[in-house]
Amino acid sequence: MPILNNLEKLNMSRSHMTFLLPFSFDQKRKTETIRSLESSGYTYFRIDEATMDEGALYGHGIEVLGKELEQYFYPYIEHKLFPSSPTLKGFHRYTACIEKKHAMQLREELYDFFMRSIDIIFCPFGIAFLSLRVEMEDISADLSDVLDFIQHFRAIEPNLEENKGAMIVMPETGQTISIQDYLFEQLCPFLKKSVLHEKKLDGHFGSLPYFEDERMFVSTFLITETEESISEEHLFRIGNVNGKTPEGAPFISATNPEYIRRSLSETLHDRWAPHLYMIATDHSFSVVSNRPANELTNELSQFMGTHYYNMLLHYFYKVMLLRFSFEYSEIEWKKDEFYVKSLIKLINVFSSWYYFLEISTRTEGKELSALFRRTFHIDALFKEVNTTLSELYKSQENSQATRVNTLLFILTIFTVISGIYGMNLVIPDWEAPSGWKEYSSYTVFEWISLATAVIGIGLSAYLILSTFGRIFLQWLRKKKLNIHDE
Repeated sequence: MPILNNLEKLNMSRSHMTFLLPFSFDQKRKTETIRSLESSGYTYFRIDEATMDEGALYGHGIEVLGKELEQYFYPYIEHKLFPSSPTLKGFHRYTACIEKKHAMQLREELYDFFMRSIDIIFCPFGIAFLSLRVEMEDISADLSDVLDFIQHFRAIEPNLEENKGAMIVMPETGQTISIQDYLFEQLCPFLKKSVLHEKKLDGHFGSLPYFEDERMFVSTFLITETEESISEEHLFRIGNVNGKTPEGAPFISATNPEYIRRSLSETLHDRWAPHLYMIATDHSFSVVSNRPANELTNELSQFMGTHYYNMLLHYFYKVMLLRFSFEYSEIEWKKDEFYVKSLIKLINVFSSWYYFLEISTRTEGKELSALFRRTFHIDALFKEVNTTLSELYKSQENSQATRVNTLLFILTIFTVISGIYGMNLVIPDWEAPSGWKEYSSYTVFEWISLATAVIGIGLSAYLILSTFGRIFLQWLRKKKLNIHDE
């Protein structure tokens, strides 16, 4: 971890943050969870009512216009991102205003923050997002302090040394609790019953065993003091959330100017430089500006609205594509024929219903989409999934061919034997009540006839029972897996 005492300072005046936590939820409990949300003050988000809570959801003077959201996305995307009813397929967002002041204690410092509002978004295929809007408003702090807060708040399971030590101070009691308890005990206790966990993995991210990080993705809008100079060093630190070391010293994760420049060429959107920049990395999506806050109303509205959904959709793509790769690696080929079929269906439904290269009608939206696709490695992941799909189809064809060949082999044997006997496998003794007592006097051909009849009856019974049994087991597994309900 490179530590530099001569890092350029950047004085901040205001910070808006959105922390995004993906998790897998129990779709059988969705109705119960929605009732809990509604009883806790959450309301269903509808695009035609997008301005009804002006200021409360996003901050003073910030509003998200439904018409702007509607015109930003193509129609085939819009009706899935903003369904008019929870019963329709798509992304279902429930929102609540929290408006509470809290503080995070870290080392000897106390970071005050304001929990503005919370979104809980139920996505297709059992994926959901917990979205927290947090503000550090009207502060006079250095960039290192803001990034230090972000760096620790997003680490709900701090395994790395530089992420440990942060605790939330409850204003009512002065009690300190962990970030994870703050989320799931104080803010959203009703979610605990709905979060699914992988049996082999512990902790929250056992809910998404295919996810590569144990920290929340963060989206930030940082406003500096007016006309502060924003350097490449600042932009690199913002994109990589380089705050402070465990000892409290500012740090940057790279010191080579050429490396920083190459990195920014892949992650930076500088259309409005030098007064506004956008940076997208694996850790964050950030907007930073040195213009006065009262001139950034439109930019803040876009950040809370159109950019928020653009980022959310591409992050959902990333999570789903990682899920496909994980589930492919978990297949037990000898016994998971139904799982293979389910995974094929899941990939096909996702690709046809939700995965699109073009999602926005605007030039800016297209540019941001390209940035997110590049940052999240979506094209490479989708190529891998296409390879996976080809392998699944090949496996299914081989399995079906083997089953057909086996059945043909059995039928051929019985056909040949029946042909030899002129299709007559009846032994005269069987017609008499005491016929079974004469088996000791059977000839070789009668023994063959007896064996053929008994095995034929047995195989017929086995095929009938195994077919219905397989249908029943598939129904049970489908109910248990619940992987393609959308």
